[in-house]
Amino acid sequence: MEKFDVTVIGGGIVGTAVLDRLSRYQLKALLLEKCDDVASFTTRANSGIVHAGYDCEPGTLKAKYNVLGNPLIWKEAEELDVPHLKCGSIVVVGEDGLDGLKELERKAKANGVEVQILDREETLKLEPNVADRIAYSLYAPTAGIVSPYQMAIGYADRAVSNGAKIVLEAPVTEIRSKGGEYILSTPKGEFSTRLVINCAGAHGADINDLAGAEHFETTYRRGDYFVLDSTERKNVNTVIFPLPTAAGKGILVAPTADGNVIYGPTAIDTNDSEDVASSLDSLDVLRASVPLTYKRPAFNKCIRVYSGLRTLIGHDFVIGKSKLRENFIMAIGICSPGLTSAPAIADEVLSMAQETLHAEKKAEYVTVMPRHKRIKELSEEEIEKLIAEDSRYGRIVCRCEKVTEGEIVDAIHSPLPATTVDAVKRRCRAGMGRCQGGFCGTRVMQILSRELNIPLSEVKKGLGANIARYRVKEVE
Repeated sequence: MEKFDVTVIGGGIVGTAVLDRLSRYQLKALLLEKCDDVASFTTRANSGIVHAGYDCEPGTLKAKYNVLGNPLIWKEAEELDVPHLKCGSIVVVGEDGLDGLKELERKAKANGVEVQILDREETLKLEPNVADRIAYSLYAPTAGIVSPYQMAIGYADRAVSNGAKIVLEAPVTEIRSKGGEYILSTPKGEFSTRLVINCAGAHGADINDLAGAEHFETTYRRGDYFVLDSTERKNVNTVIFPLPTAAGKGILVAPTADGNVIYGPTAIDTNDSEDVASSLDSLDVLRASVPLTYKRPAFNKCIRVYSGLRTLIGHDFVIGKSKLRENFIMAIGICSPGLTSAPAIADEVLSMAQETLHAEKKAEYVTVMPRHKRIKELSEEEIEKLIAEDSRYGRIVCRCEKVTEGEIVDAIHSPLPATTVDAVKRRCRAGMGRCQGGFCGTRVMQILSRELNIPLSEVKKGLGANIARYRVKEVE
């Protein structure tokens, strides 16, 4: 049984950010993730919005970590070479919504967030395609967009580069105490650890129960999205919100860091921690809501629909040490603005962990990760030089996103290797374009089979799903 100083349970944006912090210290640090890749559940379906922090209730943990996390996200996205854009956001209202904007302005001032109320003419200079009914907006210049799954993958890659260990397909099924340490049982074996940090997302309350820590009632809220073709990106400059409600920040229209546009999310309450199937009724809600803020809805340009799940424990984040179990830290119930808050939460959790671990910082550790080779971002001269060094960068596999064989091989052999079709997709976007893998999917499978030295029939899409089950044609 392998022994560790500290173990993080859960490989979403918070868990990977925490592991990233721990990896800079002289510690044996482990992350256990139940799926076959990090960022595979809630983080995978995050809107990717870097929130300014104007709508969080002053005095809450959400307000605290959102405001602290905003500048950190921008800094660390640069360090990790993760796609991002500080494009600002606007909350748009009709003539009757000015009081609502003033209330947000009051919260912004209390939270120390820069905002400005704009009239229609000023709003149109920022966002020409707001709906005709829009009379005012609240502009937040520090908001923007980032790739949520690439951010988590970036944290994981950096943590592994700094010596941390990540074990995938390892759901924790039992937690018991022995000799002042925790023994964590998983299908990949048992692990001994001095300190447990629970970042298990939708199953955070379950991990608490396994450990005998505080019990929390958990509810879930499903959010459905439309993803639009990249041809729509030219029509959206900022993140466009309606006035927030008790159910959340509302149905937004936003660019993505990877060049698409999204409409969503809905806010469907559910008791099912695995409820991520979009419904026709939910998509109808999006069709009815988007035109209220945006005058150029283009549902005919949709290339995919998807859903994600927000985990709610009361009305705020749960971050702190357990009062019932020693050396057990919780960072659960992290719904919106969890992505923006993640680096600040990680810093706080590190401080708590150090009260037990007292670890020395390493003399040297990786901060700035190597730049990714993204063909669609390079000049012709840079591409020619790269191809001269390695001809695989001259072979386009994903036509929609212009992803080459070289980029896919890089993803497969990254610090946290991509071993499934979905894991490759999240790292280099092969299969995320207009055809959604219809053209490149089989080629990605062949490359995975070759690089991992496994039969094509063992290549998985993700979440344990095999793709090639039977031969449909025998060949010589």
